[in-house]
Amino acid sequence: MDHAKVARDVLDDIGKDNVQAAAHCATRLRLVVKDESKINQKALDKQPDVKGTFKTNGQYQVIIGPGDVDKVYDEFIKLTGLKEVTPDDLKVAAANGQKANPFMAFIKVLSDIFVPIIPALVAGGLLMALNNVLTAEHLFAAKSIVEMYPALDGFAQMVNLMSSAPFAFLPVLLGFSATRRFGGNPYLGAAMGMIMVMPSLVNGYQVATVMASGKMPMWDVFGLHIAQAGYQGQVIPVLAVAWILANLEKFFHKHIANAFDFIFTPMLAIIITGFLTFSLVGPVLRVVSDGLTTSLVWLYNTTGFVGTGIFGTFYSAIVVTGLHQSFPAVETQLLANIKQTGGSFIFPIASMANIAQGAACLAIFFISKNSKQKGLASSSAISALLGITEPAIFGVNLKMKFPFICAMIGSGIACIWMGLAHVLASAMGAAGVIGFVSIPGKYWLSFFVGVVISFAVAFTLTFGYGKRVLASGVATDMDADDDETVDEAGDVVEPEVLDEVIAAPVSGKAQSLRDVSDNVFSAEIMGKGASIIPNDDNVYAPADGEITVQFDTNHAYGIKTTDGAEILIHLGVDTVNLKGKFFTSNVKKGQQVKKGDLLGTFDYEAIQKAGYDATVMIVVTNTMSYGGVERIQNVDEVSHGDKLVALTAQANNKSGAMQL
Repeated sequence: MDHAKVARDVLDDIGKDNVQAAAHCATRLRLVVKDESKINQKALDKQPDVKGTFKTNGQYQVIIGPGDVDKVYDEFIKLTGLKEVTPDDLKVAAANGQKANPFMAFIKVLSDIFVPIIPALVAGGLLMALNNVLTAEHLFAAKSIVEMYPALDGFAQMVNLMSSAPFAFLPVLLGFSATRRFGGNPYLGAAMGMIMVMPSLVNGYQVATVMASGKMPMWDVFGLHIAQAGYQGQVIPVLAVAWILANLEKFFHKHIANAFDFIFTPMLAIIITGFLTFSLVGPVLRVVSDGLTTSLVWLYNTTGFVGTGIFGTFYSAIVVTGLHQSFPAVETQLLANIKQTGGSFIFPIASMANIAQGAACLAIFFISKNSKQKGLASSSAISALLGITEPAIFGVNLKMKFPFICAMIGSGIACIWMGLAHVLASAMGAAGVIGFVSIPGKYWLSFFVGVVISFAVAFTLTFGYGKRVLASGVATDMDADDDETVDEAGDVVEPEVLDEVIAAPVSGKAQSLRDVSDNVFSAEIMGKGASIIPNDDNVYAPADGEITVQFDTNHAYGIKTTDGAEILIHLGVDTVNLKGKFFTSNVKKGQQVKKGDLLGTFDYEAIQKAGYDATVMIVVTNTMSYGGVERIQNVDEVSHGDKLVALTAQANNKSGAMQL
C-alpha cells in the first residue's frame, strides 16, 4: 500500500478544509468533519485501499486496516497540518461539534439501561414460549403435549417457574441496571428492587383487584396511610426510584464525612428512597405506567392492520435515526403485563423489517458485478436475516437508496398481514427469520407467511429495479471492478493460498465474529474470523509468524503467519481510549514469534469495570485470499492454543480443484 497516496486520496475526497480533527485506532481513521455533505462518498467507496466508511457519534470513520492505518494517519497529519489527538480528544471535539439533543440523550439513557438486561428477558420469554408449546391445546393435536405425555408435566412446571422469574423480579434487574447508569451503587439499586417485590406486599399483578375490593392493607406512618402494594411487572416506577436512589447516594457521599460515609450513606439512601417509593413516587407512576400499557394496547387494537402496516414501512427508517433504542423499554412493559396485552406487537414488525432489508441486500449480491460490493452484500444480508441490520442498512442499502426503499415496501406489506393475523410475541429475541422462537406456537404459520411476503417483495423489487439500472448504463456501485485481473476464459484470477488453522490467542467462550458490538467487526468488513469472551488475562501467539502491528496502547496485535495469513487480534471494543491502561506487551513490531508465545496481558475484568466490552476479536484481514475462513463450530469454551479458525485454499477458477 502506498500510504501517502491513500492519505492524499482520502483527503481529496473529504476536503482538506473540511477536517477539524483526526485520530486513529487499530483499524480506522477517526475524523471530525465540518460538513459531511461535502464528502465525495462515491469516490471514497471506489478507493481500493479503503475497506469501508461509516458515521457514528459525530465521527466519520474510514476503515483502512491494521498495520497500515497508523502510516496513513501520519501522512494524513502531514497533509492537513492538524495536531495529533487521541480518540478521547476526538470524542470531545465531536461532541462540541454536535448540537445537544435532549430527546436523543434520553433515548440513549433508556438504551444503556435496558440493553444489559435483555439476555435475562430473552431467556425468560423463550422459556415462556417453550411452556406454551408444552401446554397449549390444538397446537400439534387436540390435547396438549403435557396431556399426551404426563411424564413431562413436572418439567413443564419447572419451565413455567423459570420463565416467570425475570418478569416477576423485573424491578431487581432494572434497579441494578438503572442505578448503575445514573451513577449510583448498582447493588443498592438491586436491593431497592427487592424491596419493591417483597412477598409480604400485595403482588403487583393483583394490586388493581385488591384496591377495587377495598381490602388493600395499609401502613400507618405518622398519620399517613400508605398502601402495601408491590411492583411486579412495573418499569417506569423503578426507573424513577433508581434515579432518586442514585442522586441521594451521591448527595450523601458528598456531605457525610469519610469516617461515617460507608455506614450511613447506604442506609439513608435506602430509607428515604423507600419511603418516597411507597408513599408518592410509586403510586403516581404506577398510574402512568398502566396508562402507557393501556394506550399501547388501545392503539394496536384500534389501528389494526393499518397501524402495523405504517409502523412496518417506517421501522427501518426509525432504526436509521436511532430511535429504535427506546423500543426495549416499551416491549418490556408489554411483556411484563402479557396477560393484559397478549404480548408485543413490536417484535413481529421488527422481524419483518429486518428480513426485508436482508432480502434487498441479498438481491444486490446477485445483481452486482463489483466484487467488493458482492462481498459486503453477502455477509450483510445474512446478518440482517438473522436480526442485525446495521451492516446491510448502512453498508449497502442506504448507500444505493433504492434497496432501502424496496425493503420498506416489502416490510410494510408483510406487516399489514401481521396485523390482520394478530401476530404477537411472547419474548424478545433475534428479530429475523429465527424470530419464530419468540412467537407463541399458534402464530407460527402466520409468522412464516409474513416472512415469505417480506422476503419475496423486497427481493423481487430490488432485483428488478437493480437490473433496470444496470441495463440503463448509468454508472453505479454495482458495476464491475476496474482493476480485476481475468484469465483467457474470462474468469477472475485469485491467488492460491494453502490451508491453515489459527489457534485461540486467549482462553474463554468462543463465538461468532458477528456477535460483537462493534459494527466494523460484526459486519466482517475487516475480514472473517471469530471472537472470544475472555476468562484469562494472557494473550498468546495463535501461530508462528512475525509481529506486523503493535500499538503503544498495547490493545491490538497484528501477525503475519509463516503460511501467509494476516491476523489481527483486537483486545476489547474501543479500548484504544484506555491509552494503554490495563494492557502490557512482551513483543515489538518485526519480532518473530512461535505459536504459544506470550504476546502480552490485559486485565479484562478491569476493562469491563471501566465500562468497556472486553471481547477479543480475531480477524483474518486477508480473508479474500482464501476460499474459506470459518470458525470451528464445535468449539465453545476454548483454551489458548486450541484450534479456532480454519482457513481453506482458493479453488482453481478453471478446474475447480483445490490448490494444496
